[in-house]
Amino acid sequence: MERKRIRRLWIFDFDGTLSDLVPDRNQAALNPSCIKMMKKLAAKDDFRVAVLSSRILEDLSFRVRIKGIYLGGGNGITWQFPDGERKTRGGNEEDLHISRNLLIPKIKILEKYPGIEIEDKKWSVAVHLRRARDAAKKEVTMILEEIRPFRDFRKYHGPEAIEIPLLPEIDKAFGIRNLCDLLDYEPGSGELVYAGDSGIDVSAMQWVLFLKGTVFTVGQYPLVQGSSLAASPDALAEIISGVC
Repeated sequence: MERKRIRRLWIFDFDGTLSDLVPDRNQAALNPSCIKMMKKLAAKDDFRVAVLSSRILEDLSFRVRIKGIYLGGGNGITWQFPDGERKTRGGNEEDLHISRNLLIPKIKILEKYPGIEIEDKKWSVAVHLRRARDAAKKEVTMILEEIRPFRDFRKYHGPEAIEIPLLPEIDKAFGIRNLCDLLDYEPGSGELVYAGDSGIDVSAMQWVLFLKGTVFTVGQYPLVQGSSLAASPDALAEIISGVC
């Protein structure tokens, strides 16, 4: 049986893109308008719809329960297909072990600052600043940027959080390429759409734009040149629902 051609692949970040930002990350949930939008996209036979997050897959799959959706955890190292099958590609476990031993104990020390919260996502670590006072935010940010070994790792700044990938090659552009390989899909010009809201999404945005795809920034200003702007998850859902 001939496989049906994928006409468009839609990829969405979760936090701040499909979900409204909340003080407690554990309470994050899909925005109702985004649920309707994603169901509309997933209903089209020649569309594929994916959610790509730095959250671990178990966390993401708990929050996104829509039929027909592909879910990528750990920036796309592991993908869950609509039938529930999970596939992991990439990421050297030995290198990860070395990075974790080097970095995790030192990051945990930052929890001595009141309001600072550390989220271990296995392949990355997020330092959450939302509940900290301005002085603590400033000092922790300085430590992460200026003091070894933190300065040797890439860092992505988002709304009230700093994400540190533990393997430099694992970013969201990698995650999209991983999904395309797993789908045996070579995207043509203009076939990819990506939406995100923070620095961790920039690599994916740049790769999609390189392939002449469409990129949305959810927020107050575009993260990359060539990105369209949606002020909120509700606005993103309205724009996409209006054109598909």
